[in-house]
Amino acid sequence: MREVAILGVGQTPVREHWDISLRALAVEAGRAALADAGVDKVDAIYVSNMNSDRLVGQRHLGPLVADYLGQRGVEAVKLEAACGSAGSAMRQGLLAVASGEMARVLVIGVEKLTEKPGRETTAALATAADADYEVEHGITFVGLNALIMRRYMHQYGYTHGDFAPFALTAHANAARNPNALYRYAIDQGEYERGRNVADPITLYDASPIGDGAAALLLVAAKSAPGAVRVAGSASSTDTVAVHDREDILWLKAAEQSAARAYAQAAVGPEDIDLFELHDAFSIMAALSLEACGFAARGGGVRLGLDGDIAPGGRIPISTMGGLKARGHPVGATGLYQLVEATLQLRGQAGPLQVPGARTAMTQNIGGSGATIVTHILKN
Repeated sequence: MREVAILGVGQTPVREHWDISLRALAVEAGRAALADAGVDKVDAIYVSNMNSDRLVGQRHLGPLVADYLGQRGVEAVKLEAACGSAGSAMRQGLLAVASGEMARVLVIGVEKLTEKPGRETTAALATAADADYEVEHGITFVGLNALIMRRYMHQYGYTHGDFAPFALTAHANAARNPNALYRYAIDQGEYERGRNVADPITLYDASPIGDGAAALLLVAAKSAPGAVRVAGSASSTDTVAVHDREDILWLKAAEQSAARAYAQAAVGPEDIDLFELHDAFSIMAALSLEACGFAARGGGVRLGLDGDIAPGGRIPISTMGGLKARGHPVGATGLYQLVEATLQLRGQAGPLQVPGARTAMTQNIGGSGATIVTHILKN
């Protein structure tokens, strides 16, 4: 297996793109990645998306996107793994190049979530949970995460206000990211005044849905000296239903995928300069930090309280706003994370640059932790 590099990146702003179609968003991000790489043709296109069939009425995205990108004839398929779709597509593109089967692979994540009524979008997103034993009984993802967060607070003695640093950090960073959906900072008071969504989760504990697309152009590292390299890549699974897990306060798939990625990259948590984690909810940020070895059990919230997750902290997270404030167009989210990490390692993050960043980690989560994909990048 040969080493793989990220030669080009592209993204659209995360917005309510009512005037732009799903295919147009995908093409915009794909063209930007091709232009950034200085490449005209690719060997394959992997498109990640969760809900185009239910919310847009369009399946068969692979050839559709290939056609409108001027790449008619190439291998092109869509991949779906709920909110972990983009990380999973990245991994398939990576394996295609690493194996030597493909020389140039374009990976595009795209999602449109804002054109249908909220009830329909919520129902579509709920399909990532267990249909028979969770969804059938009326559970939603905010409800599941509220139950997990309540148990975490009970077990470790935290209050709701202790989770504020996750939202405050994300919003402060997004305020300087032109591609973010929520480009404004908040303070502790505003966090605590947030409207209740599903006790104890309030408005500022939950990421917003949005429309957007992000893309990467992957090549063999030897053909792109100086490009950001993919040093580690791993995917792991857990039960889809939360109640089937041995420990609902431990993301086993995050622990496993991170451990494999660390081993491949020959690094540990202490070597990671920034972490683009899957902060769909505040509780998921805390659990990810713990499962990946940045904190002991129950210590993820403490990292926020101690300032360790802020820019300049021990492990900066959500450096361009994260899911919480950049927005969460689910099928594209994992690629936004990878684009942002690549820009950081290139030194192209502008006012959001993490000084001296050499090694970055991203983690994309599908469902409530059933699919978790971890990537480690080095420059």
